[in-house]
Amino acid sequence: MADQPIIYKTKEEIELMRQSALLVSKTLGIIAELVEPGVTTLYLDKIAEEYIRDNGGVPGFLGLYDFPNTLCMSPNAQVVHGIPDDKPLQNGDVISVDCGVLMNGFYGDHAYTFEVGEVSPEIKQLLEITKKSLYLGIEQCCAGNRIGDIGFAIQSFTEKHGYGVVRELVGHGLGRTMHEEPQVPNYGRRGKGKMLKNGMVLAIEPMINLGTAKIRQLNDGWTILTKDGKVSAHFEHDVAIVDGKPDILSTFDFVDEALKKKKSKV
Repeated sequence: MADQPIIYKTKEEIELMRQSALLVSKTLGIIAELVEPGVTTLYLDKIAEEYIRDNGGVPGFLGLYDFPNTLCMSPNAQVVHGIPDDKPLQNGDVISVDCGVLMNGFYGDHAYTFEVGEVSPEIKQLLEITKKSLYLGIEQCCAGNRIGDIGFAIQSFTEKHGYGVVRELVGHGLGRTMHEEPQVPNYGRRGKGKMLKNGMVLAIEPMINLGTAKIRQLNDGWTILTKDGKVSAHFEHDVAIVDGKPDILSTFDFVDEALKKKKSKV
């Protein structure tokens, strides 16, 4: 990927990408309603695939690099790229749900880490800090800034809380292919790296661990776990740089609405 040029998008293309990103956002909203103890990740995966296809999209991850499912479902110590299975979610789990959609020739790619039932205050804080770090990174997505400014904002904020910032996995450019240049690490130095320009579309995705930053991979060739077995959190938005400023193409509004609805039923 390193030798590929950055592909800048027109405003018209960015609007098409917004549609792809919003279908991912709506899919995550559907999943938010269903995440609870006893549900299997395989069931959630099936619901997501049906919803994406019913709404004019194609699952972006299914078959990509031979990945076998629509969603990457990564509970607890799994960081990313977890494969859905028939093991029921338990009260106190967290689950990162990463979803991709291909629509109008462009990808959307967007993730949220959900609480399953009641989680511990320690884990709740990890999720809150990771989510906040995503927005701090997005604030740096201004023309004239550099990639290192995004990573620095995320790293300095999360490490201040004693968390580990995963190094081996990074955010990325997004467009007609799922992974484009530039790579967007969640760590970095201010003023370093490629310059941010209008027309860039970036998937910003902090992957932050409760303990060590170190990771390991399962023999399935996909699942990434924390080396110390502690919980990891992962949130992701698609962000375009338009008129010099960040324009978030995806949204957590559908997730927030679904979670609020669930809370009111309790």
